[in-house]
Amino acid sequence: MQVLDSSAFIHEYHTTDDIASVPMVREELEGEASYRYDADEGSGMHVHIPAAGTVEKIQRAARETGDSETLSETDVRLLAAAFELDAVLVTDDYAMQNVADHVDVEVKIIAREGISETREWTFQCQGCGREFDEHRDRCPICGTELARKNPA
Repeated sequence: MQVLDSSAFIHEYHTTDDIASVPMVREELEGEASYRYDADEGSGMHVHIPAAGTVEKIQRAARETGDSETLSETDVRLLAAAFELDAVLVTDDYAMQNVADHVDVEVKIIAREGISETREWTFQCQGCGREFDEHRDRCPICGTELARKNPA
């Protein structure tokens, strides 16, 4: 089974495998892409609503990788659906790929190159330069905003 992100409908992705998605993807789509979602749903696409516990697991994993501020609620639910259904996640989103790798969900790329490495982001204060493993809005030392930093 494959779980389809918005990009699958936008790029007219086709497969002979069983497919699934989440209702929030439909809300993100416009024009022809939304018609493709409706057509797939009418043709038997499974519309999956993941359990709250699985959503929490994905949110925790996103915090661990440093991608929690980048992922939308739709992204989190797609990852949770792929995890629950033991499915391949079809997406071009790099943050989703990073978290998927962290929770052992296989990913299929559509239009872009996939990620070449998994990253666990750090966050650096723009004022005093201190680094933190977890995202916060502001530095607890000086109060300046934090920015995501590549740990490499």
